[in-house]
Amino acid sequence: MEAPLPLRTARAALAGNPLRTALALTGLVIGVASVITMAALASGARAAVADQVRSAGTNIVVVRAGNYIRGGDAVNIPSGFGRADTLTVGDAEAIRELPGVSMVSPIIEDRAALTSAFGNSFAQIHGVSAAGAEIHQVRFLDGGNFDAGAVENGEPVVLLSGPVEQDLFPGRSGTGEVVEIRGVRFEVAGVYQSADRRYAEAAFVPHTVLAPLVNRDYLQAVSIATERAGDASDVGRDVANLLRERHRLTRAAPPAESGAPHAFRRGPRLPDDFVVRTEATAALTQGLYTTAAAFVLASMPRLDEVTSEEMAGTLSRATSTMTLLLGALAGVSLIVGGVGIMNVMLLAVTERTREIGLRLAVGARRRDVMWQFLTEAVVLALLGGLFGIGVGALSSGVAEELLGWRTVIPAEAVLGAALLAGAVGVFFGWFPARRASRLDPIVALRSE
Repeated sequence: MEAPLPLRTARAALAGNPLRTALALTGLVIGVASVITMAALASGARAAVADQVRSAGTNIVVVRAGNYIRGGDAVNIPSGFGRADTLTVGDAEAIRELPGVSMVSPIIEDRAALTSAFGNSFAQIHGVSAAGAEIHQVRFLDGGNFDAGAVENGEPVVLLSGPVEQDLFPGRSGTGEVVEIRGVRFEVAGVYQSADRRYAEAAFVPHTVLAPLVNRDYLQAVSIATERAGDASDVGRDVANLLRERHRLTRAAPPAESGAPHAFRRGPRLPDDFVVRTEATAALTQGLYTTAAAFVLASMPRLDEVTSEEMAGTLSRATSTMTLLLGALAGVSLIVGGVGIMNVMLLAVTERTREIGLRLAVGARRRDVMWQFLTEAVVLALLGGLFGIGVGALSSGVAEELLGWRTVIPAEAVLGAALLAGAVGVFFGWFPARRASRLDPIVALRSE
């Protein structure tokens, strides 16, 4: 299918003087590339800070079976030894449906010997779901995580921490090798590194595999990742209320008046058979007896929200400053590029005055001439936008490689840059196109 006449004439005009076309594109290319680079750096900064927030554990809530609190009698908080068997996989599935919850992993824990053909180790074994490693933000050094299918099918796969791998496979990679745990042969799917000391020298296996090995049909914990760090406290309260309802920890007392035999009012609740803690509050109260812990938490009831708000505020101020700086640079470059397009189009009108006069003399309408030159300006601007997107992607990659800055190019930034380039072409191309369309045909034909 042949292109429309305005596009064909625009292509011929721009190709007829490639050097002038390239010079006209330079400013616009720089402007669009600045827009893409600005968006990539800003999005990368947000993503990097979000990763740091998650890796710090501010979006993690952990439910522990039983009540591990010591010294709680002084503040009317029951004590226990953490041996409750009431936390189940069904509880974990119910927690997954709560608003604000991103990921959930059941946890079964055991300490066991791990042996291989090259060595042995003794480590903590965590039976988790496929989301367990992701929730606790472990970083894979080799291989990768097992998937949900491995958990559902009870496949014997294991993730080893770096130190455990070195014990089992000194001087070599353990990925793909076989490790024996409690008489069962596990294939090593990956090797990870964790800043959390609980997982720094440990191993992850599917909880569906570990449960029958330790003869356990209940969970010792449930790990929960919230969608936002500031939601950890609210999600923790929702989880506690849900588990109290599922474990029937709220007593019902008969009403004060005996007129309604089937009506009951809610009475005082039974002691919890679980403990819900966010990672931030757990770190703050670590090692404290319940009396001191209760006082600290009562003094800072919104610890997680305050922490995330501070981080979000810092991130917002930093990215706003960077966005304004790069936005100003991009705006100046786009204006320079637009002026360059206008200059080229005005020069084209002057050079092609006789052509314009001839077109008008043989019956072309003024709006046809206007559309011809406006199309040339828009095509020129879109070419600048296309090259600018490529240069912006390249500069973002260079910044990531050389400076170590994380960059993420959002799709909306690419679309916005293309639309912005087209708008520049229309804005700065309208005046030369209008000038061409208003030429007197007789005067134009007499011009040299």
